[in-house]
Amino acid sequence: MKLSGRDALRYFQRPDPARTGLLIHGADAMRVALRRQEVIAALIGPEGEAEMRLTRLSGADLRRDGAALLDAIKAQGFFPGPRVVFVEEAGDSAAPAILAALQDWAEGDAQIVVTAGLLKPSSRIRKAFEGHANAYAVAIYDDPPGRDEIEQALRQAGLTAIAPEAMTDLTALARALDPGDFRQTLDKIALYKFGDDTPLDPADVAACAPATIEAEVDEILHIVAEARVAEIAPVMARLVAQGVNAVTLCIGATRHFRTLHAAAADPAGAAKVWAAVRNFRLRDRMQAQARAWNVARLEAALAMLTETDLTLRSASRAPAMAVMERTLVRLAMLARSR
Repeated sequence: MKLSGRDALRYFQRPDPARTGLLIHGADAMRVALRRQEVIAALIGPEGEAEMRLTRLSGADLRRDGAALLDAIKAQGFFPGPRVVFVEEAGDSAAPAILAALQDWAEGDAQIVVTAGLLKPSSRIRKAFEGHANAYAVAIYDDPPGRDEIEQALRQAGLTAIAPEAMTDLTALARALDPGDFRQTLDKIALYKFGDDTPLDPADVAACAPATIEAEVDEILHIVAEARVAEIAPVMARLVAQGVNAVTLCIGATRHFRTLHAAAADPAGAAKVWAAVRNFRLRDRMQAQARAWNVARLEAALAMLTETDLTLRSASRAPAMAVMERTLVRLAMLARSR
């Protein structure tokens, strides 16, 4: 049987020990591994591996010994409790052994947990799990975690009181980070809030969030728009070290100043402009910037950025990031002029 969406999330958290098995497959190995870890921990408990109630096999093991999986699920353990046989990196070459184990599985045998890359609908393993009356198959896609998934992860980390603004920031963070880094960030937030009964707020998230390249780019644009000239060079040095492209930075700066210009040039339509900025903290910050700049200076800033963009895309031999840094300094100085 196939599981998807909320049904899959609920099953990962509370799997049924009476099931024959579970197939988790997807292109992102980290996402698959996190779900597999969650399911196995829920099935056998924290001491399951130490009590030898977990057997690990690989697809290569099954190619060499087709009976290894069947032997493992039938074996009797020394300790009481549910048992799991985990098969990782299973390809269709391991299908005969897996199909035989699914067919011969009986009540009391170890549950079979199989992970694989993203399998086509024609895959023998996928068809076997999806068509089995007592087994499940779950496809893990590369979509960023949704609100339900984030809330579940927060509950697992012991966090239940979440301010709506903090949830908005966490959703944005989930899109920016890979799954492993996002899960580590949630663990860090849980430690940060240990013993603190107040709701998780955006300041808590910001204190624990890793610095992403996107966040660094956003930060230097705010620094420039707020005329904090002395802070430009250190942030630019970090962006250079992270391999940020000067043209990409110029495009981001142009988009930022166009937003400020649109709000400043049409106060009556500014609400629509700010509605597109979903992060309320960034919205407040940009609204303050728009008030500090007037329309004429914003138009001068956009002209400056257009000239810089043309220079960066030309045959000029000037170092691209140096050209971009000079423009950002000039913009910050322009913000100071009255």
